[in-house]
Formats: sequence, C-alpha cells, structure tokens
Amino acid sequence: MITTVVDGGIAEIVVDYPPVNALPVAGWFALADELLAAGADPAVRVVVLRAEGRGFNAGVDIKEIQRDEGHRALIGANRGCFAAFAAVYDCAVPVVAAVHGFCLGGGIGLVGNADVIVASEDATFGLPEVDRGALGAATHLSRLVPQLKARAMMYTSATATAAELHAFGSVHTVVPRARLRDAARAVAAEIAAKDPRVIRMAKEAFNGIDPWDVKRSYRYEQGFTFELNLAGIADEVRSGFGATPKAGPASNGTSQKADQGDG
Repeated sequence: MITTVVDGGIAEIVVDYPPVNALPVAGWFALADELLAAGADPAVRVVVLRAEGRGFNAGVDIKEIQRDEGHRALIGANRGCFAAFAAVYDCAVPVVAAVHGFCLGGGIGLVGNADVIVASEDATFGLPEVDRGALGAATHLSRLVPQLKARAMMYTSATATAAELHAFGSVHTVVPRARLRDAARAVAAEIAAKDPRVIRMAKEAFNGIDPWDVKRSYRYEQGFTFELNLAGIADEVRSGFGATPKAGPASNGTSQKADQGDG
C-alpha cells in the first residue's frame, strides 16, 4: 500500500508492503504515480518519502518474478523501477527520503535520486544484486558513495551504514529511529518555507546541470540484467534465493535475508 497525505505544503508519501517492502510490479508504478502527482500539485512544496515496517525498501519482489514462467514480471519490474526512480528525479519539488533499517536494491535507486536523505542510526545501504543474478542501480549507488567504494559494495554485496554515508556527505542527518519522521519533516519544513516558485526552479536547474544522466545510465545497466536472464544465469543464481548464505566477509552486521531486490 502507498499513501499520500499533504499537510502544510509537505506531501508525505508512505510505502507499506509487508514484510520487507519488496515491491511488486504494480507497487513500483503506483509509487511513480504518487511522486509525480505530488509534484504536479500546486499545494505541495516538498515531498517526504518514507516507509513503514522493518526497513525502507528491499528492492523488487523476486518471488513474483520466480512465479512467472516467462519474462513478463521481469520486464514489468525493470520498467516499474525505472519509472519510480525517474519519478523521484523528475518530481517538480525536492524529495526528502527518510530511511530506516535496510535500503537495498531498488531502495538505492530511490534514495540515490532523492534531493535530501535523512537516515536513522540503524539504516544500512547496499546493492546485493549479484547475489540475485541481476545488475542495476550502480548509477544511484555512485551518487551516494565514492566510486571505488561503490564497486567494492557491488562486487561483495557489502552494506554501508548511515554514519558512513553521512561522512561522505550524501546523508544529510543521522538520528535515532524514533526521531526519523520528525527529522525528515523538519528538513522538509525548511524547504517548504521558501518561495515555492524559486524552489521548483532550483530543482529543475539542478537536474539540468547534473553530471549524471541517471535515466540513460540506469537503462544501460538494465540491459545486462536482461542478458543474464536470457542466458539462464539469473535463474541459476536466483534458485538459491532464501537459502542460508555462505560464510563470507562481514557486511557491517546486516543480514541480507531481507533483500529481495533486483533493482
């Protein structure tokens, strides 16, 4: 379920797909619609994007893809993710992402395109795509951490903490989990207090000078996910989904069991 409430110029969009906010195809498109509608509403000056439950986002619903005997669900998930990530970027007003718990796979695509990130102390960020036979959202991870850090995270499926991202400058504020919503709304309120005509132009201007072409580069990444699926490699890797992971390098103590993401 995705809900939107507008109050004082702040549109609060809340994602709630138990148990881990791994979104089905329809969920990604619904989120895109909510984001774009909020930006098109003249009463909205800023968006807060947050989630209920155990974590912010665990990517796509892999089980939905596994149930599909063809590639319809995979194509839908890829198009849905593209639409949702682009909607964060294209939303006519700034988007403040409030992140708690795990932010994995598709979650990275959302926050990597956000304008401001506020995170709880327990938040962790990662792209365990290679463990699911997929690729994607390296575009967005590279906006959150330095290039070589992003490569290491992708190759090893390791996660980074909110404190690390704060040190890199990509997370604006780190707060106790109980204060996350209030902290995100406080930042949003600062933005909402500005002249909305100027803020909307500022968002458009930042997108216009962005060194990343986030849509093109993410679409390029998606092509490799399709290659892995057509070659049958993705099915082999995904067949172990849900199994106990092999012992390996620590990932900042965060379990990858929550991940269902193909990003």
